[in-house]
Amino acid sequence: MTAISRYIFRQLVIAALFVAVALTLIVSLFGSLRLVDFIINRGLPISVLFELIAFRVPGFLTIVLPVATIAAILTVYNKLLNDSELVVMRAAGVSQLSVAAPGIVLALCVMAISFPLYLYVSPLMYSNFKAKQFSYRNAFGSILLQEGQFNTPSDQFTVYIRKREGPGELLGIFAHDARDPDKPVTYLAERGTATQTDQGMRVVMYNGSQQLIDRETGRLTLFYFDQYSLDLGILDRTDEVRWIEPQERFLGGLLRPGDSANDQFYATQLMAEGHRRITAPLYVLTYALVGLLALLVGDFNRRGQTVRILAAISAIVILQLTGLSLFNLSRNSLAVVPLTYALPIVTSAVIAFFLFRERRTPSITADSGAAIEPRGA
Repeated sequence: MTAISRYIFRQLVIAALFVAVALTLIVSLFGSLRLVDFIINRGLPISVLFELIAFRVPGFLTIVLPVATIAAILTVYNKLLNDSELVVMRAAGVSQLSVAAPGIVLALCVMAISFPLYLYVSPLMYSNFKAKQFSYRNAFGSILLQEGQFNTPSDQFTVYIRKREGPGELLGIFAHDARDPDKPVTYLAERGTATQTDQGMRVVMYNGSQQLIDRETGRLTLFYFDQYSLDLGILDRTDEVRWIEPQERFLGGLLRPGDSANDQFYATQLMAEGHRRITAPLYVLTYALVGLLALLVGDFNRRGQTVRILAAISAIVILQLTGLSLFNLSRNSLAVVPLTYALPIVTSAVIAFFLFRERRTPSITADSGAAIEPRGA
């Protein structure tokens, strides 16, 4: 890579990093809004929110990186045009390949990062995210800690917490245990503490009473206690089996679905998702070539390149929509899968042909609209 190419590449990297970091923060912020209610309702600490957001960041990067790449290419090359730096480079004999090479190298680097993100990192982290969310949603401890409402983690157990103070500190406890239908028990306590043990949730209640009814005799027995430990491990539902979503699976699990009923029913959709994982990074190069074609081919206009930039963005949007349409069709019929590969590959080849074919040196369009041919071209 020449000194000029390194100069352009350095600007592209700085711009891409800035856009990627900014967009990742914005997307993470909006993505966290859906998790805030989940965290608050279950009385989970704020650290759980940041933990869940961290699991989603690789998935956000698969969206952000292509946007950052095309944004950097359009911004940097447009600046080079407006500052007449590209005009000077071409007048000095710098080839089209040398000018376009930094943008292509940046796109290839992002592609190299995107493949492991799509094929391994993103499904791994999303799987951890869903597992954690499933655990917090279904664990009895998170249900117990919801204050101000009657919670029924099972048909035989009802619990009400008036108020929660601090991690595991409960005030105003009411619990009705009907796991033994012949001898249901009702607990009332002023306060208590909830702790998670290896055997499940355990609640230690203070200053309360236990009301036991013998249904055979109709006798009510009332006990008062200063401290009573209630073992709720049997109600923990974290062992419930859940179906692994396509976003959580690695490439092998997508292209070769399992024998379960859900896997067989969604087999076509799983395989289509697997092929999408392979083709999605290819669009990074396609989008980069669209931006380079828009700014490096054709006459230079001193009024600016707004029309070309908008045309490039429109073309990218059309490519994205076409790719999504082909993906949706491939979920119903795998016969469409070859087209999902052909779209980015063929489009990139056609754009590269027009970008690097032999042609005369671009002219400069003045404000008046007259064309001025550079001397010594």
